[in-house]
Amino acid sequence: MPYHLTEAYGGFLNRKVIGFFENYCRILFESYKDEVHLWLTFNEINTALMFSGGFIQAGVPVKDGDSIFASSSHEMVQNAFQAVHNQLVASAKAVQLAHEINPKNKVGCMIAGSEVYPLTPDPKDVLLAQQQTEMNNFYCGDVHVRGAYPAFAKKYWREHDIQLDMDPSDAETLKKGTVDFYSFSYYSSGAVTVHPEKQEKVSGNMLSGTKNPYLKYSDWGWSMDPEGLRIYLNQVYQRYQIPLMIVENGLGAYDKVEADGSIKDDYRIDYLRGHVAAMKEAIDDGVDLIGYTPWGCIDLASASTGQMSKRYGFIYVNRHDDQTGDYSRTPKKSFYWYKKVIASNGEDLS
Repeated sequence: MPYHLTEAYGGFLNRKVIGFFENYCRILFESYKDEVHLWLTFNEINTALMFSGGFIQAGVPVKDGDSIFASSSHEMVQNAFQAVHNQLVASAKAVQLAHEINPKNKVGCMIAGSEVYPLTPDPKDVLLAQQQTEMNNFYCGDVHVRGAYPAFAKKYWREHDIQLDMDPSDAETLKKGTVDFYSFSYYSSGAVTVHPEKQEKVSGNMLSGTKNPYLKYSDWGWSMDPEGLRIYLNQVYQRYQIPLMIVENGLGAYDKVEADGSIKDDYRIDYLRGHVAAMKEAIDDGVDLIGYTPWGCIDLASASTGQMSKRYGFIYVNRHDDQTGDYSRTPKKSFYWYKKVIASNGEDLS
């Protein structure tokens, strides 16, 4: 999000930014008309509703004293929902424009996906998990894929006094601008419960913070749950019946450089192996999964913590949290493993 659009217009709170985005898309679609045919409109669009009041994801200004990591006021919540609505309209316009410029273009949404489990068999826990799953995976997903807000969204607006400013033309725009495929990121799952005495908090878990006793966790408190990916793929595909694509999936971990210069990241290989195997099972289940791109190829500063030490890549970058390092690059053990996975189209996971 260009910061000028935040300062001058208030980010996607301002409907004028929809037009700016449409112009931007037109330039891209025309410039790459004969080269690129798969597009995503907004990255992890639903994260504006999960934290930050829409600042990080939609460029909504934040008042002095407000935390961008906690939507602590009704105004921040209201702003986030309004900004996301305007983004959904902008996305629908982009889809129509892409199809108009080149009928070969396929456009997808991009959702920060997760599977949320009830911690106990208590029906209240089951209902809470269902409600979180709906808001996280299907609030934006339904608009992108079905072209209209789901019933649970309207109930949520009523209960939380969310008043959306919608143009009369928005409903038709959303209906005409549905996506061709549903893409998402998947890193971990969450667990929820209404019983405070059963909660064991997990630091760093953006989704719920309640530890699932059946799963292992990363050094940053993210669960490692390949089975959850298979569940998620089936759940989303059964709801939408359009092609799916996983565009982010990976493990943030500390990597050690050995005396001989090698990086033996077997833990990353184990994580990815489990998730690729889960994808194969989902395909066998009947899911139309058209692609997978892990996060990420090369180490970079973590978006969630700003740390270089939280590494995701197949390639080690010699840069550290204290800003030392010469940026030299070294392939990790996972680099050679994933090269083999690619060459075998996922058949060789050894």
